[in-house]
Amino acid sequence: MASDPARRAVAIQADSAGQPPGRGVSASQPRADGGLPPGIPAAAPGSAGLGGAPLAGTALNGRAVPGSGGAGQMAPAIRAIGLTLGFGDRDILSDISLDVRPGVVTALLGPTGSGKTTLLRTFNRMNDKVTGYRHAGDVLLEGRSIWHSGTDMMELRRRVGMMFQRPNPFPMSITDNVVAGVKAHRLAGRHELKHIAERRLREVGLWDAVSGRLKDSPFRLSGGQQQLLCLARALAVNPDVLLLDEPTSSLDPVATESIEALVRTLTPQLTVIIVTHNLAQARRVADRTIFLNKGRLVEHGDTQQVFENPAEEETAHYVSGRFG
Repeated sequence: MASDPARRAVAIQADSAGQPPGRGVSASQPRADGGLPPGIPAAAPGSAGLGGAPLAGTALNGRAVPGSGGAGQMAPAIRAIGLTLGFGDRDILSDISLDVRPGVVTALLGPTGSGKTTLLRTFNRMNDKVTGYRHAGDVLLEGRSIWHSGTDMMELRRRVGMMFQRPNPFPMSITDNVVAGVKAHRLAGRHELKHIAERRLREVGLWDAVSGRLKDSPFRLSGGQQQLLCLARALAVNPDVLLLDEPTSSLDPVATESIEALVRTLTPQLTVIIVTHNLAQARRVADRTIFLNKGRLVEHGDTQQVFENPAEEETAHYVSGRFG
């Protein structure tokens, strides 16, 4: 069973599903739904996954798509169908339909207020507890609606993990930060935890810097190192999809370069969706690009095509810096 400190730490993580973008919860405030934060799920013994019957024509991880017209065709990792999102009387996004390809990096671009973060947070239902949030349409993960009545929320947020704009390490040791989710979800035995921590710290390129002080507080690390630690923690629970909400916006160029290089190594084993205002960053790291503006999906295609030969004049104006 996971230790009480690990459970308490993940239960009070600042970026809870019950807060709108840009707001947090104090370190002493528990989750409104009593659960653990996205990407750090509670144990779900005997869980059958998200629940609900699979829908025809969809699958994940490269399995054949029944009725799709081609054996072995890759199904989308995430599919949005006629998705409208809003808060109160205001629509943020309207009638969005798109497929996120598995095993690639997809960038979400658009001016401030275009709905990028709202869409990103919808993919693992982080908006659910925000006052006035509403949705119409659907989002499918492995061919199942994420809003199906049988959805296991903690399993959903393990499979669709998230990293935020600013580092949010827990007030525990560096090692315990990495394995907090593993312990909370009972993904491994106690004797495996040190190995898991080392493997993930090596994966994100942080091992050499921290191997001699694994019991230290993470708050003694630099901002870039803290963000790498949070990424190691997110990867430790073996997500299928990783959502990145402007993960380098508060970092210096050197730390930004480290994060970007790491993101590129995560595919094709992992599907990555990144929100960024940095057009150069999108060109560097993304295989696919989605452009949103004024609550609409304007264009979605290969990154090179979107930047160099966009189909829409609106897209051309944005990627050339003429607005936004």
